[in-house]
Parts: sequence; structure tokens; C-alpha cells
Amino acid sequence: MKSGRALWVFGYGSLMWRPGFRFLEAHPATLRGWHRAFCLTSTHYRGTPERPGLVLGLAPGGACIGRAFRIAPERAARTIRYLRARENIPPGVYIERRVELRIGRRRIGALTYVANRDHPDYAGKLSDEALIRHILRGQGVAGSNVDYLFNTVEHLDAIGIADGPLHRLRDKVRRRLAKA
Repeated sequence: MKSGRALWVFGYGSLMWRPGFRFLEAHPATLRGWHRAFCLTSTHYRGTPERPGLVLGLAPGGACIGRAFRIAPERAARTIRYLRARENIPPGVYIERRVELRIGRRRIGALTYVANRDHPDYAGKLSDEALIRHILRGQGVAGSNVDYLFNTVEHLDAIGIADGPLHRLRDKVRRRLAKA
């Protein structure tokens, strides 16, 4: 990181509404070539080894609308340290990557974390039934997997980001819960 330059960070999950760092500004941003997906098993935050849940990652293909945060130059190193600690449970599940975002017509470089497809917790593309099963049973130190899904969709709606696949998954989980 060059001294004196602001850092941009791209959030696509809980980082969008609970960044945990100070920022100068935040904007909806589009990342091409990656999409938001429940593609990582979670035995810590949203599940246990006996009953793994799922968390979001960026998987190859498509596009993802999230939030870009601009960090002051003097806070960049501290923010990166914080993000590396936050996104490193379990170690190596995410890969830190520099990406190009679009904010309106502007293109900016940003830091984000993508799912590590070589990590044992990478679940890949799961069927709807497998997604629902994991989400319904997942409960970890950060709470239930159902709450994580519902909060994600609620916060996406609140900041005006449409994500059809997550809305459909939320609706299927709601229907399953109503039957229980």
C-alpha cells in the first residue's frame, strides 16, 4: 500500500452493514467476474464441526453488487490488519485479492476477500436442498445461519441492492420453517 493513498475495500456480506472499521465514504459498487454465494462451510461463526453452517464467499463467475468503502490513508494499514484477522477464521478460507470495481462510471481498485476453492471448507455450488439443510441447522458463535441469511437479505434491501438468488433462498427457508 503506497503511503498517502486511500484504500478501498469491497464488502459483499456482513461487511456491508457491519464493517468494523472507520471509513470516509461508502457507495454501492459492482464487481464483475465474481458472485456472492453460500459456498463456504462454517464450523465457527455459523455452525459447529458436527453441524456445519454456511457463510458467504465470492465465487467465480457473474457479478456482485456490494459496498465499496474508502478508508483514509492513515487508517489503511490498521484496516488491513483488522480485515485479515476477521476474514481468517478458519485460516486460509478466504484469499485477499485486489479487484477492480465500478462505482457508477468510475473504476477503482479495491481490496476484497474471495472464497479459497482449495480450502477444505469450500463447499462449491450446492443444491437448493443442501443449502437449506445447512442453513436450517447451522448455529455458531455468531448466531444462527438462518439469522445470517435473513439479515443479509434485509440489509441488502435496506441499501437498495437486489440479489435474486438470496431472496429466493430466504423465501424457501421461510417456507420450510413455516412447515416445521
